[in-house]
Amino acid sequence: MTTTSPALTTEAIRLQLRSWPEVETYLQRCKGVIVPLGSTEQHGPTGAIGTDALTAEAVALEVGCRTGVLVTPAQAFGMAEHHLAFPGTISLQPSTLMAVMRDVVLSLAGHGFERIFVINGHGGNIATSRAAFAEAYGEARKRGFPAAAQLQCRLANWFMAGPVMREARELYGDREGHHATPSEIALTLYLEPSLEQLQRPLPEAAPAGPIHGPDDFRRRHPDGRMGSDPFLAKASHGERLLDLAATALCKDLEEFLNP
Repeated sequence: MTTTSPALTTEAIRLQLRSWPEVETYLQRCKGVIVPLGSTEQHGPTGAIGTDALTAEAVALEVGCRTGVLVTPAQAFGMAEHHLAFPGTISLQPSTLMAVMRDVVLSLAGHGFERIFVINGHGGNIATSRAAFAEAYGEARKRGFPAAAQLQCRLANWFMAGPVMREARELYGDREGHHATPSEIALTLYLEPSLEQLQRPLPEAAPAGPIHGPDDFRRRHPDGRMGSDPFLAKASHGERLLDLAATALCKDLEEFLNP
């Protein structure tokens, strides 16, 4: 499968800025597309509610620019039911997110895209997205899509890329925590400098543990953090983490497009 082009501008790889004839021409050389998937949920008292969508989109656009693979608009709403006790969180139920992701895949597959690379910024999306992919494969076959036999989806969680996790451990150690982490906050500080004004020292966060719904989450984690110290985050860390994530995911994408 012919795949990528060298370094392009952000404007060139954003699907929403292309015309349909341009996409038709693109499909003659590349059957791959990147879908950023995030969430709109609380990230502690100093983190942006849009953290997961902002970071997923930023990594996706960087990967797209480096490879020339088109990037769809970000899906900013994910499965964040357990955060609903915190104002500003907007969640899809698992069945809703599954339907959305299934339909996104089917829309793209219907045009001839064969490799759907989802760059995800939220752990709560993982199980539901994989279930959606399974549904999409079966439905694509039922509809007789020419791309059905070759259709594959891959979920790439940028925050779980090996180099990103190693860098986070090096920078923050155990204070990385499990939610509202300094690594993800650092990336938002790099992307949106205005968020710097929210940062301040915070008391020790409650440790991570099992989640039993939104009320239980807020009771045990009253400020929304899970073992994390986001005050350790710096914009310079975010710049480094973005580069590490994009480098790792570019390699993953190349292998996905050219098995």
